[in-house]
Amino acid sequence: MPDTPRLPVPPGACDTHMHIYGPVARYPLAATAAKPPPLQADLAAWRRVLARLGLSRTVVVQPSAYGTDNACTLDAVAALGEAARAVVVVTPETPMPELHRLHAAGARGARFFMMQGAPQGWDALAPVAARIAPLGWHVQLQFDGTELPEREASIRALPCDAVIDHVGRFHPPVPTDRPQVRALLHLLETGRVWMKASAAYNTSRSGPPHYDDVAAIARAAIGVAPDRILWASNWPHPNPPDYPIEEAALLDLLGQWAPDEATRRRILVDNPAALYGWT
Repeated sequence: MPDTPRLPVPPGACDTHMHIYGPVARYPLAATAAKPPPLQADLAAWRRVLARLGLSRTVVVQPSAYGTDNACTLDAVAALGEAARAVVVVTPETPMPELHRLHAAGARGARFFMMQGAPQGWDALAPVAARIAPLGWHVQLQFDGTELPEREASIRALPCDAVIDHVGRFHPPVPTDRPQVRALLHLLETGRVWMKASAAYNTSRSGPPHYDDVAAIARAAIGVAPDRILWASNWPHPNPPDYPIEEAALLDLLGQWAPDEATRRRILVDNPAALYGWT
C-alpha cells in the first residue's frame, strides 16, 4: 500500500476526525473507558501523518477513553494552532463560561459516542444541543446506524447541525434502498445534517481494498449532499480490523466514492472550512 496518496491533495485539505492520546500519567483514562488507548498516537506521530498525506488542517475529536476530560484534545489543538479545531465532550451541566472557554480554545462541536465506553447517552443529546446551539456548534454522533429509523425524528428536532460519523456506521452495512440508509439520506437532505466519509473498515463485510458494501452508501450520500460530506482518517484507528490500515489508501478511497475532482475538493477543503470555521 502507498505511503502517500496517489490522487492530488488540494491545499487546505482537512482530516475531520482523528484522535490524540498522551501519557496516562498526564491524561488519566476515564472510569468509563472500554480499553487502553492505542500506542504511538501522540502529537508527534500525528504530525508525521499530516506531512505524509499532504493535509493542512485537523479536527481533533475527543476520544471516548478520556470521557469528559478534554485536556489532551485541547492541548493538541493548542499545539497545532489555527490549523486545528476540536470536537469535545460536554454535558447538560457544563457551565456556559466553560463552553465559552472551550470555544475560544477551538472547540466547534460536542461529541456523542453511543458505543461501548460511552460517557453519556441519548438522554443528554437534546439538552446539550440546546446549550451549544447559540455558539454555532454542532453535535457529532457515532452509533449503530441500524438505529437510524428510530432516531431520525430526534435528530431532525435538534436546534443545531448534526454530524453522523463513519458513513452511518451500519452494523452491518445494508443496501441503499433499505429504511436504515434511507433515513440517513433523508437527514442529509434537510441541509442541517452532515456525514463523515470515513472508517469503512469498521463495519464492512466485503472488506478492502474497495469496501464495496460501505462504498455504495458513501456514494449515495455524496450524491444527495456533496456540500455536507466530510473526509476523515479516524487515525489512529482505535478499533482496528485484523489487517493493516494505511491512511493514504483511505484518502485514495475517496477518489472512488467521488471521482469528480471538484467534489473531492469540496469534501476535503470547502465543507470542513464552512463547518469548523475556517472561512
